[in-house]
Amino acid sequence: MGCNSENLPPNILFVISDDQSYPHTSIYGTKWVKTPGFDRVAKEGLLFRHAYTTNAKCSPSRSTILTGRDSWLLEEATNHVPFFPEKFSTFPEVLKNNGYKTGKTGKGWAPGIALKNGKKRKLIGEDYSILKVEPPAKFISNNNYSENFKYFLDKVKDNQPFFFWVGGLEPHRRYEYQSGIRYGKKEIEEVEKVPEFWPDSDNVKTDILDYAFEIEYFDSHLRIIIDELERRNLLENTIIIVTSDNGMPFPRVKGQVFPFDNRLPLAIRWGKGIKNPGRIIDDYVSFSDFAPTLLDLAGIQSTEHDMKNFSGVSWKTIFNDIQISKKRDYMIIGKERHDVGRENDQGYPVRAIISGQYFYSINFKPERWPAGNPETGYLNTDGSPTKTEILNLKKEGKMLEYWRLAFGKRPEETLYDLNKDPNCIKNIAEYNKFSTLKDSLKKILIDDLTKNKDPRILGNGDVFDNYPYAEKRTRDFYNRYMSGELLDSDWVNPTDFDNSVK
Repeated sequence: MGCNSENLPPNILFVISDDQSYPHTSIYGTKWVKTPGFDRVAKEGLLFRHAYTTNAKCSPSRSTILTGRDSWLLEEATNHVPFFPEKFSTFPEVLKNNGYKTGKTGKGWAPGIALKNGKKRKLIGEDYSILKVEPPAKFISNNNYSENFKYFLDKVKDNQPFFFWVGGLEPHRRYEYQSGIRYGKKEIEEVEKVPEFWPDSDNVKTDILDYAFEIEYFDSHLRIIIDELERRNLLENTIIIVTSDNGMPFPRVKGQVFPFDNRLPLAIRWGKGIKNPGRIIDDYVSFSDFAPTLLDLAGIQSTEHDMKNFSGVSWKTIFNDIQISKKRDYMIIGKERHDVGRENDQGYPVRAIISGQYFYSINFKPERWPAGNPETGYLNTDGSPTKTEILNLKKEGKMLEYWRLAFGKRPEETLYDLNKDPNCIKNIAEYNKFSTLKDSLKKILIDDLTKNKDPRILGNGDVFDNYPYAEKRTRDFYNRYMSGELLDSDWVNPTDFDNSVK
């Protein structure tokens, strides 16, 4: 039945969509998506406007959530499709060791392999992906998220606190083309403005509406889940967190390093524990903050050594309407290796800083292709109508700027004024009048990463390229593909390495 006593610790419900960007919920002001579930959590709790993952790809982002450590401090788990290091504990494991009933449904930590003493490791909890439903459109998961949550609640003992993770496979690709128009009853005109880095075409707008339809579908399960908590008298003592793992699966977003890629929706409700609900939080918060915050709220002092060395901080004080004790002046984001498509399994290392209206980044290997090599099809970008349109324009010699922004090589340093240029189109790093600002941001970035012992900054960055992929099919992909050993027919969806069979 769950925890319902005044003296018992809070239940925790972590609801995470797959590939959903900020600000794509209706409460943030996006007109072409309707999310009453997310909106209710925000209105009855807290709405965050500057929440960032440290690494905009599925498994490294989720690794940061679970461990409370910045992505580049996670060894193999810095990369996509890794072996999860045995040395790192996760906060759900700590909760379980302290009496919580833990479980999940849908996508948990993925893709990759997590083992402990040679046996499969449950980083989040028991899997409750049992009950199925007929999805409303092709490629939407048949996992009945809300019914599986109810099934889990039936297994929780009276007065036992629980942690449950609802991992949606939406709006991860693939999409049924025009599902947003057909089933979501939307019109192309609803998408009033397309980001500057994509063509402003009906084809791209249709792709966006298909993405929106999947967000709305997952939100419909959230509404049922909230109603069930209320029906069982569990709502007020349950911390509900609703977010996503990384930005939308479109060119120049998912898996890249721009503010639009790493900035994500976040709303938190806790009826019993949030003072003055309905507030908007404009502080920078990191995905590395989830683990220390939730263990703090649960009243748990972890004995696991690695769980005492969080990158993130607890923002328990925000719940009490008190300024966070360690308020950030900036946010650091980055990445190493995502997916496949470069020689010798190389990544595209980046570190970047967001501070006020400015965004500065260092691309450590500017000679490499940021979205994967052209000869393998830019496999670090999900296949989509938007991607296809940009590539077709390139073949026709038209509107080449879209191709350059999405797939072209980038300079070693970039600097953007987010107030004037929120889509990061015009790099001002090369202008002398910004040199002092650029050097200042670079120093803050390097000093912070040096203090926190980032291998990339300390001269051992190549270690990330040398970690093996957990899945054999992804190892040495480039050489096998180019030699003809690996055929396109060997891959169901060669741009999708998230194992999210929908």
